[in-house]
Amino acid sequence: MQTKYLIIGSSHAGLNAADEIRVYDEEGPITMISMENCLPYSPTVLPYIISDKVKEKNIYLRDEKYFQENKVTFLKGTKAVGVDTKASKVLLSDGNEIGYEKLLVSTGSTPTIPPISGLHESSYHVLQTMEDAHKINQAAKTAKSAVILGTGLVGMHAAESLAKKGLKVELVRGRRPAVLPNYFDKEAGKLIHKVFLENGVLCNLNNRADQVESLNGKSKIILKDGNPLEADLLLVGTGVRSRIDFIANSGLQMDKGIVVDNMMRTSAENVWAAGDVAQADDFFSDKKILNGILPDAFEQGKIAGASMAGKEIGILNLPEVAEKDISFPYAGGISMNTFNFYENRAFSVGMSVPEDEEGYEIDKMLLPTGCVYQKMIFKDSCLVGFFGINVPLEPGIIMNIIRRKVDMRSMKAEFAVNPLGVSRHIMWSSWRG
Repeated sequence: MQTKYLIIGSSHAGLNAADEIRVYDEEGPITMISMENCLPYSPTVLPYIISDKVKEKNIYLRDEKYFQENKVTFLKGTKAVGVDTKASKVLLSDGNEIGYEKLLVSTGSTPTIPPISGLHESSYHVLQTMEDAHKINQAAKTAKSAVILGTGLVGMHAAESLAKKGLKVELVRGRRPAVLPNYFDKEAGKLIHKVFLENGVLCNLNNRADQVESLNGKSKIILKDGNPLEADLLLVGTGVRSRIDFIANSGLQMDKGIVVDNMMRTSAENVWAAGDVAQADDFFSDKKILNGILPDAFEQGKIAGASMAGKEIGILNLPEVAEKDISFPYAGGISMNTFNFYENRAFSVGMSVPEDEEGYEIDKMLLPTGCVYQKMIFKDSCLVGFFGINVPLEPGIIMNIIRRKVDMRSMKAEFAVNPLGVSRHIMWSSWRG
């Protein structure tokens, strides 16, 4: 099989790339492959499948009609197992090959399994695919207890969902003794931890798992201090890594992910990468980072698609500003995470720095009894970080304020008191400008 554009992966980055290709190339054959045997969906909905908040039929990002109308050949249940960048072809798990003129790798991430004695030989679940969600739901029908290894987003989401199904749930820390340590600072983590405890979910932050074994259909977890835990259902949520094993011998420059430039081009000719696999520029430094968030998947996919179609400059045509060129290059990754838990809403955008870090100004407000937290971090009069729990703000607006490097010298005090009103004024003024 031969195609002009081959996209490996069918979530946000891959779909946005296909849409952008079609803006500039209406006819060039596009082939998209997905290792899952279903229509495209966002991995962020998987916890809501477990919680029964959404029905599976309502979560798909595209339907069959989309692929037909956009002339995209969509191959479900098709897994790439190798890439030959010199011959411009991809090897599939069924032994077939697809030749390409231009290739996008947007395969997302895969769970990391910690080196805990006995874990690999035991029965456990992960939550990364639709099939994983189905297996967890099936196991939860008969389970009365669950232990979750890891206190990241996957573990915390799953803990709430399983607890609401009536299971007794206990979380065991991963590498760091905190709740959501990669996403929120200590104060925010403590507030979130408190809410989970109040809802009957135990968070074991002082102990790590040392050994796991299966015993009579149950999982037995031995902690570092020797205490045992038993559970009907064991879920491992200790982190993810880029799904790049299949391109290990492709000759692409790789580190933790596939290294790309600001147009998502890799070190190989006619190969691009986007989303969780792309190690791209950091907004705050000269480093290359992985930034596995939805806004980046959207943006990187769009940039990659335009570049693949040979269009790296777009035309902005609005009556207010007349016609002018705008460039697409990626401006750099900024962390942004949201977490909804027990009717509360937390988010973090941008940098987190120690309280005594020189060169930064921190404004903080904490109301533990109302589960309200607000922390703003400034550098050189520009906002570089914001943490909030139950603060009426849209993270996307904060992201844009950070990205635009708005000088907030004259409005810091008002912003601390009325962040929603000030942020809206900033965005309105920027748009008008």
